[in-house]
Amino acid sequence: MVVLQLEESMSSEFLAAVAIFVLAFGSLSRRLERSIITPPMAYVIYGLLIGPVALGLTSGISLSNETIRVLAESALAVVLFTDASRIQFGRLEAGYKLPLRLLGLGLPITIAVGTAIAFWLFPSLGIWEAAVLSTILAPTDAALGQAVVNSQKVPSFIRQAINVESGLNDGICLPFLFFFLALAEESETATDLTYWLTFSAKQVGFGALVGVAVGYLGSKLIGRSIGRKWMKESFEDLSVLGLAFLAYTGADMIGGNGFIAAFCAGLVSGNVTTDAVKQTLYDFGEAEGQLLTLLTFLLYGAVMVTPALGEANWHMWVYAIISLTVIRIVGVAISTASAKLQPLSVLFVGWFGPRGIASVVYGLTIIDEDDLAGGDLIFNTMAVTVLLSIFAHGVTAFPGANWYGNNMSKQADRKPMREMKPVAELPVRLPW
Repeated sequence: MVVLQLEESMSSEFLAAVAIFVLAFGSLSRRLERSIITPPMAYVIYGLLIGPVALGLTSGISLSNETIRVLAESALAVVLFTDASRIQFGRLEAGYKLPLRLLGLGLPITIAVGTAIAFWLFPSLGIWEAAVLSTILAPTDAALGQAVVNSQKVPSFIRQAINVESGLNDGICLPFLFFFLALAEESETATDLTYWLTFSAKQVGFGALVGVAVGYLGSKLIGRSIGRKWMKESFEDLSVLGLAFLAYTGADMIGGNGFIAAFCAGLVSGNVTTDAVKQTLYDFGEAEGQLLTLLTFLLYGAVMVTPALGEANWHMWVYAIISLTVIRIVGVAISTASAKLQPLSVLFVGWFGPRGIASVVYGLTIIDEDDLAGGDLIFNTMAVTVLLSIFAHGVTAFPGANWYGNNMSKQADRKPMREMKPVAELPVRLPW
């Protein structure tokens, strides 16, 4: 198996190099936001620079120590929580139909098409292992092409759909992933299928129950404390972190899945709490949540990319390209067939489905699955696909948003279009 092995502690040189870059990039962040260099791109490049091929500051880090796992899983728990908290169903109004199509129909189609192509392209994978790979690469991460959901040139109807889809599909993919993992592992062992399906049901069910309870009770408690001025402002962000981690760890303690719990807790919190708590959720996501995410990208570049590239073959590169183009666009095209969108809009939404932090951490979850024979291939294909996505979507986000927005504006002058329908907009993650 591809494993992330870290010695007892990271070297002082490595930690110092990370700290220097966080400070340096932060100092230039406002100027860089006007360029095609996105924060995930910069952090991955720097990770590669301090990795084994260049400066070698990761010599004490070989791919399975808990430090990397804990950081990556913490980042995803926070991302799932904060992304879900931004989705306020009461404000979606007329804008809910397109993201509903993308999630309810487009996402399953994307997984199904990706499974079929993976099963055909990788003869060593069983059908359920192919489904695991497809599901890992199904969630989108709009933060990798942030210029798209921030651009005022892109119609709000389209921006909103991409934003909502990205905020929900990573959490929705989790039950699919556990189900396919159970089937894949059962086919590799003599273990009764009933055991794996029961285990998966507990993971999903207990995780959701804990998440709903923590999200509702915790957000009400925080809201009351803020309303009565019992809580200092400096502790408001910490309370959000406490909610996300309480849901994550609470579910794990009773046999549920922490990621599903964090996702459900965020979804409930964003819809039952006060505006003051909602603002705290957004502020936390833009600061502490952003740092956790970017550090995960740095470690991805420093520790995961080079080994994956060393093992990558042409099948993996072909699947990565197909996953980012054909598989995604087919799902979007079929799910929006009756939505009366312009062909250009279908291609635009289909292209801007970047793969990011969720895919990386979901890939890490299979590392310890000894009963998954195709684990190496799945992990390496994920790493290659995410690397390609970070740069392809990062570079094209700003010019692509301008080009699409200008084209839509010209067409709107000649005829009414569904895309130009105004909708109430929800907050976006990392609004740089």
